[in-house]
Amino acid sequence: MKRGFEFDGATVLITGASRGIGRAAAEQMLARGATVLTVARSEAALAELKALEPRRVHVLAADLAAPGMPLAVARWVAAEHPGCTGLINNAAIMIHTRLSEPADRGLPEEDPREAEIAREVAVNLIAPLTLTAHMLPLLARRPGAMVANVTSGLAIAPLPDAVTYCATKAGLASATRGLRSLARVEGRAMQLSEVVMALVDTGLSAPAKRKMAPQEAARQMLDGLAAGRRRVFVGPTGVLSAIDRLWPAMADRIIAGKMRATKGPMETGMRGA
Repeated sequence: MKRGFEFDGATVLITGASRGIGRAAAEQMLARGATVLTVARSEAALAELKALEPRRVHVLAADLAAPGMPLAVARWVAAEHPGCTGLINNAAIMIHTRLSEPADRGLPEEDPREAEIAREVAVNLIAPLTLTAHMLPLLARRPGAMVANVTSGLAIAPLPDAVTYCATKAGLASATRGLRSLARVEGRAMQLSEVVMALVDTGLSAPAKRKMAPQEAARQMLDGLAAGRRRVFVGPTGVLSAIDRLWPAMADRIIAGKMRATKGPMETGMRGA
């Protein structure tokens, strides 16, 4: 069996750690013997997380959409936690809106739709790529290092009312594959994994009848990384991927059907992770 990432004794940086999947993953990594470096926007939520294990939880409040923030996070790690061997890019936002519907206008010189799209792209794609680029020189010096990018089943079959989110996750999936190829060309023995996340009961997704618990999603993610999988399918996303390869139109119908099955109107607005 292929040996994957060893959490016991490792130091791992995870973004979007204050709630949902990130919070569950941080707690479970602690249980597996890791030291966890947590990044999120909420100082209060991070303080609660640090209180669980003050000696092995280190926190940094940061908005990854802010220019220069990924570099600042990488410098914090290099200066205070140079033994870091793992990075999990988990933070994401989803704005539930249909691009076919006109956006409400503010001041004449402002375009709210452009601002929404730009923030989603910044948090979901630019930030993880930039943070990874700044972290790679540090991680490359550590044997058994790992980078995991959390994408989504929606990168396989997109949700009609979250087109930008789906596009960013598809981009991150492609970037993970490209980084893996780059490591192979350069002869770097580093684990580069994509975690294809299912529909999870967090504030990121709109209301739906069936959602996976964040704790179970985090467990499947960490188990897959520990097993050394290049692509970790959480929940039914592996089945969705197989359907998409054989019958792409059916995969699209399955995801569109989930949107129709939601209770009440779809929410429009920003949801953070």
